[in-house]
Amino acid sequence: MESILKSENLCKAYKNQFALNNVSMNVQSGDIYGLIGRNGAGKTTLMKIINRQILPTSGKVWIQDQEMAKNDHFQVRIGTLIEAPGLYMGLTAGQNLELKCKLYGIRRANYIEELLNLVGLPISQVKKKKVKKFSLGMKQRLGLALALVGDPDILLLDEPTNGMDPQGISEFRETILKLNSERHITVVISSHILGELAKLTTRIGIINEGTLLKEADMEELNQINQDFIRIKGGNQAQIMAHLQEKFDLHQMKQVSDSELRVYEHLDNPSLISHELIRSGILFEQLVVERASLEDYFIRLTGGHNNG
Repeated sequence: MESILKSENLCKAYKNQFALNNVSMNVQSGDIYGLIGRNGAGKTTLMKIINRQILPTSGKVWIQDQEMAKNDHFQVRIGTLIEAPGLYMGLTAGQNLELKCKLYGIRRANYIEELLNLVGLPISQVKKKKVKKFSLGMKQRLGLALALVGDPDILLLDEPTNGMDPQGISEFRETILKLNSERHITVVISSHILGELAKLTTRIGIINEGTLLKEADMEELNQINQDFIRIKGGNQAQIMAHLQEKFDLHQMKQVSDSELRVYEHLDNPSLISHELIRSGILFEQLVVERASLEDYFIRLTGGHNNG
């Protein structure tokens, strides 16, 4: 599969602070690429550079085989929903879309109605309703419809499910899958809801403190992801020290004040629980769990996932 979007040693510095540090990402045509990172990790900065909202300090961005800095016009079209969508609150959803369609010179019959239906805002429900009366989730849906004006080849979506309830998130996921499979749109999407990204993405990039730590296909990730023993409650430092001394365990990570994860002795977790009980070391729970995308993120970056 050919690359449709890639960056090469991309940096963005603000005074002496790097928001991005030598980021080289590779998005292949047809990907649903999940960009994962905590708040402030650099996700939005990266998307803004790709969308030409801000300039990089150094490095390059390529759209197919064209370097962005050397070209003003691309055959590849990009639609974006980055941060809050730019909406005219005193207008209806249809009027917002009509303005953008005029800007793009689009006069296709039923085009606006098709877009609204596609994102779950049927014209029958929103025809006369001003955007200022929309819920946050409805505004995000309208933002997606605006991003689809002009039939883009690539969608950049930054936390697009903000404000949506679980049903809305599920419907949004189905919309993205449909756009990808039926319209062949390549999608780059960031989200702090890692469980949802795992259901959606074909490939991920994990970014932490401005550095891209890992890119992987979801198939590859499922193969390398490890199960683990979760120990909750008790004195985590004491438990960790005792397990290191008694069993020579070193593949452990304390992910919170009340939770320790052990990546060894998975075939005999009862041995660990019996030893802790025998030694009088208190804990609340010890179970073997299947690793998730969130678990992999925590293991790679260390500590909590705080979005």
